[in-house]
Amino acid sequence: MNLNNQPTIEELAQLFASHKDTLDNHILWVCESGEVHIDGMARHAGEAEFEQSKPTMRARLRTYRRGQGYIGRKAAADREFLGRVLHTLEDQWPEARRAPQVKVIDQYC
Repeated sequence: MNLNNQPTIEELAQLFASHKDTLDNHILWVCESGEVHIDGMARHAGEAEFEQSKPTMRARLRTYRRGQGYIGRKAAADREFLGRVLHTLEDQWPEARRAPQVKVIDQYC
């Protein structure tokens, strides 16, 4: 899913459904090309270390904690939640892509 190519809620749902909430904490992040990713974090790694390991990162949401239901098939079925995530990403992307450092998005629109 790319924020520069009119992303859809279905694409975002596929991205969320492709991960398991019970395995790891996860971070949704956007690289400089606008591609949206969700990656698991190593159990003892912090957000700063995760950011440093992704040099093309331009924006990220706060960490989705393991076992809270924000990742996985159930989350992908919650269209209201996904709509808020998508709206937030689309709203914040123009500013984030021009920012000199990674933009941390800690609230949904």
